[in-house]
Amino acid sequence: MSVLLMILAAAYGAATGLLLPRPAHRMSVEPEDDWRAGCPAGHPITGALRGWLGPGRCPACRAPYGPGALPPAAAGALVCAALAAVAGARPELAAWLLTAPVAVLLAIIDWRVRRLPDVLTLPLAGVLALALGLAAWCTGEPGPWLRALLAGAALAACYLVLHLVNPSGIGLGDVKLAIGLGVALGWYGWRTLVTGGAAGILLGALYGAGLLLTRRSGRNTTMPFGPFMIAGAFCALLLGAAASR
Repeated sequence: MSVLLMILAAAYGAATGLLLPRPAHRMSVEPEDDWRAGCPAGHPITGALRGWLGPGRCPACRAPYGPGALPPAAAGALVCAALAAVAGARPELAAWLLTAPVAVLLAIIDWRVRRLPDVLTLPLAGVLALALGLAAWCTGEPGPWLRALLAGAALAACYLVLHLVNPSGIGLGDVKLAIGLGVALGWYGWRTLVTGGAAGILLGALYGAGLLLTRRSGRNTTMPFGPFMIAGAFCALLLGAAASR
């Protein structure tokens, strides 16, 4: 059953990953700009859901919406398969699989344009809270859900302090992302929350130090922090799920 669950989760992750290049292209803009309405060659983006849903290439000129669909598909398959492997057939797995594509999309956008759109970070937190609430109802144990809600607020508060101390290093988008990540991590306990939060900061710090050592950036260079927050939370989530089995 576990192998079949992993295969199904990987297939789901790959399928959703194939759909990410289009929204990633459209949303990778500066905060003051509108979402992109054309492909890299300038052709209008059309299709389902007003052009948000569709293949990763422009149907008019075949130009890809970014580096290509294979990296997001591979990332989605790997993430979803790993979550299914450690969580197993438990109710919270539905929450992880439902929100994993959004987390991958956020990482792509932040890496490209140093931005975490509110239309993704805030719904991510809301969907996780709702989905985990349903999981708690299925298990008849509300404790993990209540802890998850408190953890979301706690992690967001920590990132808000970091933002106030260093607004050029930690943006408000990171603070809003921390709400959803904290909710997810808190489901498995406070230790998982601390591990995930610390791992994200450590990964970001190591990347920043590497850029300085290789002289690819200066002390005031803005770097994307969201991908490291997401990666740290993902690793801690796997550890927390494995420890709770």
